[in-house]
Parts: sequence; C-alpha cells; structure tokens
Amino acid sequence: MSNRCFKSADILLPDFSKVDAKKWAVVACDQFTSEPHYWEAADKEVGSEPSTLRIILPEVYLSETEKRIPHINSTMEKYFNDILISHPDAMIYTERVQSDGTVRRGIVMAIDLEAYDFTKGASSLIRATEATVIERIPPRVAIRKDAPIELPHVMLLIDDPKKTVIEPLSAESCPDVAYDTPLMLGGGSIVGRFLSEDAKVRVSDALDALITPAAMEERYGDASLAPLLFAVGDGNHSLATAKTIYEGLKSELGEEALSHPARYALIEVVNIHDEAMKFEPIYRVVFGVDSNDLICELEKYLSSLCGDAPSQRIEYLCADRSGVLIANTPCRQLTVGTLQDFIDSYVASHEGASVDYIHGESSVKSLISESSVGFIFSGMSKSELFKTVIYDGALPRKTFSMGHAEDKRYYIECRKIK
Repeated sequence: MSNRCFKSADILLPDFSKVDAKKWAVVACDQFTSEPHYWEAADKEVGSEPSTLRIILPEVYLSETEKRIPHINSTMEKYFNDILISHPDAMIYTERVQSDGTVRRGIVMAIDLEAYDFTKGASSLIRATEATVIERIPPRVAIRKDAPIELPHVMLLIDDPKKTVIEPLSAESCPDVAYDTPLMLGGGSIVGRFLSEDAKVRVSDALDALITPAAMEERYGDASLAPLLFAVGDGNHSLATAKTIYEGLKSELGEEALSHPARYALIEVVNIHDEAMKFEPIYRVVFGVDSNDLICELEKYLSSLCGDAPSQRIEYLCADRSGVLIANTPCRQLTVGTLQDFIDSYVASHEGASVDYIHGESSVKSLISESSVGFIFSGMSKSELFKTVIYDGALPRKTFSMGHAEDKRYYIECRKIK
C-alpha cells in the first residue's frame, strides 16, 4: 500500500463493556456553534463518565481555547493510559442510522497527508471541495499541535456510482463488532465493524480501480485528467489543520517527518452516491445595499460572461419585487459559483454591504428588507461535485450542506499522533 494515499490504522477505542458508548460518542465540534445550550445538554448527559466531549473543543468555545487546551491534552493522556485500547492495522465499516431513519455507510481509515492539497488549483489525489479560509486554521492549529491523539470528524467522499467499495460490505463480511450504540441528542445510532483481512484487500483494490485512466475517462470524459480519489465532504478546515501541522513537522524534522504518525489523518470515507447522502443548496442574502443597483449590476455582469458552461438561472427577491436573471454563457460550472464571484466583487466595492449564507427558501424570504436582496437557485446535484472540482477547482465557500447537524459524524475512534 506504499503508493496509495490511504491505509489501515492503529485505531484506539475504549472497552465498551466498561465505558458507556452513548456517553463516549459526541457530535463534531463544528456543529451548533451558535447554540451553547446544545453543548450544555451534552455536558449534562455525559456527567463524570469518560467521553470524547472531554477531549475535543466545541467551536462554540473557541474564544476559550487557551484556557481549555491544557486540560483537554491532559485528559487525552489519561484516556490513552487508562481507557483506550489499540486495534492495530484496522479499518472499520460503519452503518449510521440518521435522524430521518436512513442508513449512511462508511469506512474509517487513515489517509496520507502527502497526497492532500487544499490550495486552489490542486491536482492531488485528495482535494478540498470548498475554498479554505486560511484565517480559520491558526486557532485549530493551537488545539491540535500538542494533542497526543486525534479524533476524526472528517468525512471524505468517493465518486463510486457502481457502488464497488463500501456497499459490498456487510455484517457477514465484517463479523467483529467494534461498537453498537444509540447516539445522544437526536443523533440516531451507529454500528461499527472491523474489516477482515480479505475485506481490507477488496476495499483497497476497489479504491485503486476508481482512479485508473479508464475510470477517469468513463466518469469525466478524459483519461488524462489528474485523478481525484477523495474529495472533502465535511471537516475541510480540520483536515487543512492536520496538513499545516504536518508541513511544520517536515520543516522541523526533515525526512524524519515521513515516518511520523502525524503524516496521516484518521477519516471516514462515504460514497457520494449513498442514498442517505443528501446535498442541500445554501442560498445567499446580501445586506446593506440599494437593491435596484445590485440587480442592475448583476444583470450587466451576467451578460458580460463568455464561457461555455450550461446556462444558469438565478431568482432574486427584493422587498418590492422579484424576478429571474439568466446567465446564458457562464464561465463557472455551477450557478452558485457564478453568483458568488459577483457578490464577492460587489461587496468588496460597496461600503456597508455584507453577505450571509442561508439554509431554506423560507429563511431567505424572512430576511428580505428595503436594503437586502435574496438569491435562490438550483443546488448542485451530487453527481456534479467531482467533475466540478476537477474542472473548476475548489467550489465557492458554502456551496452545499450535507444533511442536518445531528447527522454529522460523531467522535468515537482515536489515533495516536505523537
């Protein structure tokens, strides 16, 4: 597997005959960032029991990073010495029952950060799907840099329409149960099973087959394209943080860093074609503007484009009117990309203007006023994601949402990174 960008990992788990798995598992730290009451409820549910809540920093408390990190790191050391058990060379097949009752399937494994690049125009095997906001990385580096273990909430997507990698796995092919638990606070439930040696080989070979020239030709129409195996679905900035720390180690240690455990990151792989994976558009509302001027400028902008992407439709909502504008010859593959380019330029050149990213048409409509304009457009279909990242690079920020907050990944597995 030396030439692959993924591998099995020495996964750390508690003995769930002694540790309450429901209290151990906690939702991704970047959820409910404006709802401290969620995290207060989690704290109450966990009580004094061992929990990943004690070894993460919910982003609602990012302002308290300096105060909280020493205790988090000391708790990590305690858990490593007293609670966590190593499962060497492991991959874990997950079946997650989501809040709507659908089942999302995945595989927990490690990926090689040497093969990951979050910069614009990357051609690596592992790429960001959305633009990375560099300013968001330093506070996350402060959290991870001295941590002895990592916990994954990163979800990487594969484009596997024939369902050759994950879907053939089952309880029969993965009989050894790693965990089986309901999840707190509306998170559904999850079962994790260790892959057998035969299953690991089959999964690895199936992943390799997704990026052959023939496979690239079949899916994207060009066998010469730089292959893309994994696209970041959730946890973009967390993975960028892991990469940043690893690059720092390379500067400090030189070639020794190539064998350092921080070269790898623990993640969960999910097939974008899994029926439980739902993409929802994230709309835009621009505030602090003259709506007539903005619409007029947008109309001029759309008519000035001379690209070869399919035509795009943008619905606008003002306090006194609404309408539809068409980009007949856009340059960007996605409507949201075309609109975001314009909004970024307009906001930058108009003092007092700002943009917010909104879920749901009703929420957009509720925010319309004399000095704001809302935009509604068709979302990106799941099948467009990989092709768009390959041809256009990372998508505009806030292009899509993968399901509800309660359905995000819960922390369960750990891995030593020091």
